[in-house]
Amino acid sequence: MDDYEAQQLKIVIAEDNESLAEIYKTRLEMIGYKCFIAVDGEQALTVIERERPALVLLDMMMPKIAGDQILAQMRASDWGKDIRVFIISNLNEADAPAGLRDYNIEGYAVKANLNNDDIDKLVDKILTPPGQDEGVELV
Repeated sequence: MDDYEAQQLKIVIAEDNESLAEIYKTRLEMIGYKCFIAVDGEQALTVIERERPALVLLDMMMPKIAGDQILAQMRASDWGKDIRVFIISNLNEADAPAGLRDYNIEGYAVKANLNNDDIDKLVDKILTPPGQDEGVELV
């Protein structure tokens, strides 16, 4: 994805670990995305509704409102029902709340299994329009 196309796309990073959220934000903005950080569930819902991003990177264990509840509220609203969501959590998917896949998520990854390059590749893979695949493989 070229910088101009990526610049048009917004990403909300819903992550309570501010240092990690800043790393994600810095890396993604370096390749052209516009990123917003939310450090708790209430803030996440506010920022997602306001910005209507192309993608939400969502942590499951958020203060105030848990990630699964953020996702449920998004999907129940007109503004959030079609926003792409990729879950990045310290919880294995087997230990996460049941039914997450029923909310039409893009995928689920455990933070400990990702390096910083994986985040870039993962986001590009999700947000690259069909037919413009750059051959990005997430290993």
